[in-house]
Amino acid sequence: MAMLEEVDHDERRLAELGYKQELKRGWSGFSNFAISFSIISVLAGCFTTYGQAYNNGGPLAISWGWPIISCFILIIAFCMAELVSSYPTAGGIYWWASKLGGPVWGWFTGWFNLIGLIAVVASVDYAAATFLNALFGLWSVDIGINFSDASGFLGETFVLFILILALHAALNIFSSPLVALFNSISVGWHVIGVAVIIAVLVIVPDNHASADFVFTERINNSGFSNGGMYWLFVLPIGGLLTMYTITGYDASAHVSEETKNAAVEAPKGVWRSVAYSAIIGYLVLLAITFAASDPEAGAGGAIPIFTTAMGSGWAELVILISVVGQLFCGMACVTSCEVPSLTRGGSKPDSAADTATRSTLAAPAARCAKAGAD
Repeated sequence: MAMLEEVDHDERRLAELGYKQELKRGWSGFSNFAISFSIISVLAGCFTTYGQAYNNGGPLAISWGWPIISCFILIIAFCMAELVSSYPTAGGIYWWASKLGGPVWGWFTGWFNLIGLIAVVASVDYAAATFLNALFGLWSVDIGINFSDASGFLGETFVLFILILALHAALNIFSSPLVALFNSISVGWHVIGVAVIIAVLVIVPDNHASADFVFTERINNSGFSNGGMYWLFVLPIGGLLTMYTITGYDASAHVSEETKNAAVEAPKGVWRSVAYSAIIGYLVLLAITFAASDPEAGAGGAIPIFTTAMGSGWAELVILISVVGQLFCGMACVTSCEVPSLTRGGSKPDSAADTATRSTLAAPAARCAKAGAD
């Protein structure tokens, strides 16, 4: 009975905003949180862009930059949570901009966000392909493609990239419930996986970097001077580690029309995904940086730190956990698609034709694929 009341309340609220319930409302509050948590994915961003901060600022950019920038991102998440509690529609920031600022702001916001989502999917899946290729190389995998041969690394990575994209597209098109299940599993994988990685990086290496190195060391491999440019330009570039990783938490708003008790659960999904990721990500970044006993290794990113700090078996375990987390992340990024919302709002060409076909499609990416194909 309570569940029926929640559904009725969700439909009534959506009707008040001018829309009919067209999407299957089968996501729980935890599933809503899980998709944003999976898109943020500290097992993806913290590992794949570690070298970005290490080379542009050094350990100082990581140990101080992450918590400081995370606080500002959390402020934005609180603002978004307030908006989605009032406007629990699938359009997310596109719909908010249209409602509060007018059609022009909505159009620009929607298209910039969509372009960003496409870029994020490409970057996450390509990074996953890069890490998977490195893992196959450590395993000396040879299935017609010899992954241990470094000369073909770029070509092999691109093949893996295409396969990963196809897998994520298929999952989203054909099974929304399976996507929700994988997102829920992803939360456990990230929490347990990070715990395992931290334990390995603390216990296994024979030597660790000093606290002085982790919290005060400045590294500048950008080519710019170490004077004022370090603080005004180089260090902010290092901050991209945090800003790139903790993004996509508006996904909880994009799936609000598929979430039960959306006005309550979607806002929680937005800010909790940021808060929990900030804490967990900081712990894993500190563990990686303390494991960088060879300062030169960090310049090559996270993988060289793992392979130089401990035996190949332990390094392979850490990379494997990261790769699976990145695959979860890429899948969730595809799910966070707002093409149907642009269609419904009239910001996409052929909107009328697309809108007529939307109601027959249940899976988020199926709706996106249809809207894009037409």
